[in-house]
Amino acid sequence: MKLFLRFKNFLDETGKVASFTGRFFSVGIQPRYENRELLNQCYKIGYLSFPLVGLTSFIMGLVLTMQLRPSLVDYGVESQLPVMVGLAIVREIGPVITALIFAGKIGSSIGAELGSMKVTEQIDAMTVSGIKPYKYLVATRVLATTLMLPLLTILGDGISLFGSYLGVNIRSVTSIDLFFLQVFKSLDFSDVLPAIIKTLFFGFAVGIVGCYKGFSSSKGTQGVGVSANSAVVLSSVMIFVIDLLAVQITELMGLN
Repeated sequence: MKLFLRFKNFLDETGKVASFTGRFFSVGIQPRYENRELLNQCYKIGYLSFPLVGLTSFIMGLVLTMQLRPSLVDYGVESQLPVMVGLAIVREIGPVITALIFAGKIGSSIGAELGSMKVTEQIDAMTVSGIKPYKYLVATRVLATTLMLPLLTILGDGISLFGSYLGVNIRSVTSIDLFFLQVFKSLDFSDVLPAIIKTLFFGFAVGIVGCYKGFSSSKGTQGVGVSANSAVVLSSVMIFVIDLLAVQITELMGLN
């Protein structure tokens, strides 16, 4: 019985998220556009997230290089270290780790912000005053997350590769020109494009889930905390699901 109720609640929640997403395409992208609020959200979501993403990416590239190096030395292929790190970061690790950091920071922020507005009836007040809260609050945030995550991923990949370069030079000496030449020669258009495209879907999922959890918040301040926490959890799960689907699609298209 409990299993049936859980499955029923899962289907109910899935339907509500799908309806909320459909509302974005039917209402959120129609004129009139809130351009000023969109730019404001891009600044908050993109620019203010860059220090955390940059630090995480740098450490990730450095640690990955230091962990891979001993194994490659044992097999006598130490020279392939830049190639392996570059492919791993650009194709998979960079986009996914950046998206998870993004979900933890931005997903919880959006869920908590909109949740507090919901429980304090600020959203109802906006409706009464003639402002369309969905377009002003949801559409701008979803568009900002969709646009900013790919940019953060590209910057994060570059910082990760620089961290990897420093990791290579801890035990040996390699010029930065040679390191990046090896990395870029190993990369193909089919490696970069799918990785960037799937970050668009990652960002969209983080924005939609964060806004949905905020809009459906209840039970006062406790509900705000639940909204922020569940936004991070559901966003992270969605990122892994989308990544799995992206890998399958690129495999079927022969891009892997």
